[in-house]
Amino acid sequence: MRPRHPWVPYLLLLPTAVFLGVFFLLPLGMAAKDSLYTWDLLTPPVWVGFENYRALVASGELWGTFSRTLGYSAVVVSLSGALGLGLAVALDRPGRVYAFVRGAVFSAYVVSWVAVALLWMLILDPDGLLSAGLRAVGLEGRAWLGDPATALWALAGVSVWKITGYAMVIFLAGLQDIPRGLYEAAALDGAGPWRRFRYVTWPLLRPSAAFVGTTSLILSFQAFDVVRVMTQGGPVRSTTIFVYAIYEHIFMNLRVGRASALCIVFFVLLLGLTGIQLRVMRGASPQAGRRAR
Repeated sequence: MRPRHPWVPYLLLLPTAVFLGVFFLLPLGMAAKDSLYTWDLLTPPVWVGFENYRALVASGELWGTFSRTLGYSAVVVSLSGALGLGLAVALDRPGRVYAFVRGAVFSAYVVSWVAVALLWMLILDPDGLLSAGLRAVGLEGRAWLGDPATALWALAGVSVWKITGYAMVIFLAGLQDIPRGLYEAAALDGAGPWRRFRYVTWPLLRPSAAFVGTTSLILSFQAFDVVRVMTQGGPVRSTTIFVYAIYEHIFMNLRVGRASALCIVFFVLLLGLTGIQLRVMRGASPQAGRRAR
């Protein structure tokens, strides 16, 4: 059905366009401008061109921050997606017990990051619950957040614990949209549970998986609260990821130009990674009618 006036669709899009323009495009443009200056918030800005970008590359900070953020995001996206999918398949059943478990898993997602970080600081403390449990079975506990070799992966584990419920809910919605007749037809053809999942469930869940992967990637790249509360970027900068590095440059080192340059690089990298992920996830079209042989 066509609108009576050709300008109606644009009018409906106007509120969203204004919101994106004011709170996204305008700050991004201001950051791009500030990245060409050196400024400490106290004295007038001084034009330096692309010196801030050159300094980020020459110092090795850009590569180190990117590699840490990419490793953290890879763990968070892959594990939360896999666990969310597994839980969705296991809990896609009627009954109060399953409903309770679904609610319990999702409840972690609605709790604030600060509360989650404080809780896990107690668990990951050298004398906390995790180390105590390991010592109880004869293993050695350790300072999970104080060791550069484990601190980043401990934060990734906390993030996985928090957002797995989000992935589970999205996959549950996708599962409940799949016609049950497809499973019955596949079962009549002799397909077992694994073949039904491979040839029926997974192809029809590709759009859900693309959405979960993309949003989880953006969420993991924007991680800040968990780093600020649990490690403050340490030990020895082993958990300094992009958003926390930007925070350090602005509010601790008063380097607005360097922080703005990092913001622009961060935006470009995130845009590129999101595009690659969407292309990979949507590369193969769903084939719901494929026979499970």
